[in-house]
Amino acid sequence: MSYFEIKELVKTFGGLTALYEINLSIDQGEIVGLIGPNGSGKTTLFNCINNFCTPDRGQILFKGQRIDGLPTHQICKMGIARTFQIVKPLKRLTVLDNVMAGAFLHTNDEKQAREKSLAVLEFCELSHRKDMLGKDLPIADKKRMEVARALASDPELLLLDETAAGLNLKEIERMLEIVMKIRQSGITCLVVEHVLKFLMGVSDRVMCINFGREIVTGRPQEVMSHPEVIAAYLGAEYATGRLH
Repeated sequence: MSYFEIKELVKTFGGLTALYEINLSIDQGEIVGLIGPNGSGKTTLFNCINNFCTPDRGQILFKGQRIDGLPTHQICKMGIARTFQIVKPLKRLTVLDNVMAGAFLHTNDEKQAREKSLAVLEFCELSHRKDMLGKDLPIADKKRMEVARALASDPELLLLDETAAGLNLKEIERMLEIVMKIRQSGITCLVVEHVLKFLMGVSDRVMCINFGREIVTGRPQEVMSHPEVIAAYLGAEYATGRLH
């Protein structure tokens, strides 16, 4: 039995098939990357896992229990947290208060939530920003605050949606270090990312999807050299070597 498993998942929006018979299994402690061109269905897959949108068919299992169709807050309480591609801080709250919003998932005690959040901010190298308003952070710090808020909810499985997008090289390397620390802490990760330097640096395996369908799943170097993956990103001419 896999730690986390998606079986034959299908999601449609009217006449558009966003996901078609997606299968994916993730072992505990593993980091799996999810890639594909814009509009390929990556964020829709995340939304189905969290039940922001309900699959039309298929199953999603976490530690052997079906979670497809469960309320979003219940899925989070079971140990699945996520970040979002577009970071939306609670603008009138400080960075610490933003992170405490995640910590309150498992406690009503303000002192406990504060202590947990301070520890997470230290982990994400954001302690020096704790008293700033979330809206005033630069983009790299907003991304790390988003990760910190998710970590404050004590996840076992963390879904990271384009955490490195919009960052410069130094910021990407810093985020890479944080994700590796997350893995060392025992948290399993599913990572959607367009920044391939970041993805190749963190992933044990990678799945590529296009038009809602799986192209290939395997080791990062194998996937990135697959002709259909190259064609999906760069065009068939690159995949066949006909471009001069």
